[in-house]
Amino acid sequence: MKKIKFLSTALCIATLAAGCGKNSSSDTTGNGTAPAGKKLKLAFVSNNAANFWSFARAGCNAAAKDLGDVDVDFRITQDGGSATQRQILDDLTAKGVDGIAVSVNDPDNQTEFLNKIAGQTLLVCCDSDAAKSQRVAYIGTDNEAAGEQAGALIKEALPNGGKIMLFVGHSDSQNAMERSGGIKKALEGSNIQVIDIRTDDTDAVRAQKNAEDTLVKYPDIACLVGLWNYNGPAILNAVRGAGKTGAVKIVCFDDEADTLAGIATGDIYGTIVQNPFEFGKQSVTRMDKYVHGDKTQLSGKMFIPTRAIKKDNVADYQAEVKKILGN
Repeated sequence: MKKIKFLSTALCIATLAAGCGKNSSSDTTGNGTAPAGKKLKLAFVSNNAANFWSFARAGCNAAAKDLGDVDVDFRITQDGGSATQRQILDDLTAKGVDGIAVSVNDPDNQTEFLNKIAGQTLLVCCDSDAAKSQRVAYIGTDNEAAGEQAGALIKEALPNGGKIMLFVGHSDSQNAMERSGGIKKALEGSNIQVIDIRTDDTDAVRAQKNAEDTLVKYPDIACLVGLWNYNGPAILNAVRGAGKTGAVKIVCFDDEADTLAGIATGDIYGTIVQNPFEFGKQSVTRMDKYVHGDKTQLSGKMFIPTRAIKKDNVADYQAEVKKILGN
């Protein structure tokens, strides 16, 4: 798959947290080194079933094609639940995969379990980190910085200030905490007040209901902010249903088709887009090289840049999305 300009952006690698890799051995158990000539079996595990992961899958497939010596088992956590994700990870280790990249559902409560997985195979966190676990690296977004970008959009959308509400699947997920923290940091000293954060357990129907309830309970609300990919379309539906497009601003994350279409019509002010294609591609590429002996490939936190999409650049970005997914 041909990479487009945005996807070839260099990784901004930060050494904010040291990786916890183990010493090499004669096989890949416990993050060792693969025997020469072995075709690796790697895996990528999402934290929900959102369309966001289609881009990561495309990146994994592109890496596997480029490398030629790796099979990638891409798994979707259909219900977004921690128990389901644990079952997937147990199944993968039972099958003897050489490395797993996972977007962790519940970092605080999964740490002990993730350490068990890390003792059996190479473990990388992707998109949502479990920094206290023995994963060797995190690959994904600097979510606090992305939150600050979203905060800048909110300030542009509300030059005179106002009340805002945040929406997300799980408020205790690491990426949700960092994004909301970045937003609050960016809004310090402004006339913008964060009322609260509403959670929906990754249920798009509930996400829309949360937005609808907010519009009724807080008639003076100025902006609704969605932190996960499906929150943008859910908020948009609620605002349109209430007849408040334009009056209530919307700022969100990621690039759902309805989100981008809403930006094009001016109903959504803007969104912060990640680069999940590179999440998948970098995870597979770097795990492959790491298992083959190059331990410099994975360490600490490896950040892939985000960018803001608004009405003036959404058409160009929509064209990029079509190239990524091949349609």
